[in-house]
This record gives sequence, structure tokens and C-alpha cells, in this order.
Amino acid sequence: MSHWFARSLGDALLAGESLSRIEERFRAEYERVGRPPDMAVFVRHESEGRLHCEVRAFFSPAAARVARAVDAAPCNPPVPEGLDLLAGAPESWRALFPDREA
Repeated sequence: MSHWFARSLGDALLAGESLSRIEERFRAEYERVGRPPDMAVFVRHESEGRLHCEVRAFFSPAAARVARAVDAAPCNPPVPEGLDLLAGAPESWRALFPDREA
């Protein structure tokens, strides 16, 4: 299976611009390749005991071109708990996390 990709976007209070750029790049590529259900970007706010949350973006394998464009690094698939869909179709949840409970 192809790799997922992840990129730290830093402090949640400052990540808005980066998230907007990722969404914009994603939308263009998503339309170009025909809106596949397994192409998505998810985000998670992680604190790991720190005072401020860090935002991490996770790119599905089908979003590899977008991930590389924003310097995301290969990673293992994220656990779905705590993820929010940033970009892609709602059906991507089922396509990418088939064992996830609705």
C-alpha cells in the first residue's frame, strides 16, 4: 500500500493560512483527477501535554501529489479518532477507514 503523508502546521492559532493553501491545492488536484473517493486531507489538533495545540495535516495516499507540494513527509496511516476532514468527499471516511464506526 502507498504511504500516507503528514505535515505539522504549527500552533492551531496560526495554522489558518496554511490550511487554506492546502485546501486550495487539494481542490485543484482533486478536480483534475476526477474526484476520487480515496483522496482526502484530514487534520488533528494535538497537544501531547503542551499548553498550545499543534495542527497536523494527514494526506491520504491518493493525495500524494498535494502532500509533496507542501513538503509533507511519508507516515503510517493515522488512527481515525480525533481526525476532522479538511478536504475531500464525506465518502472518503468509508473509503479510507472501512473499520471506523459511524
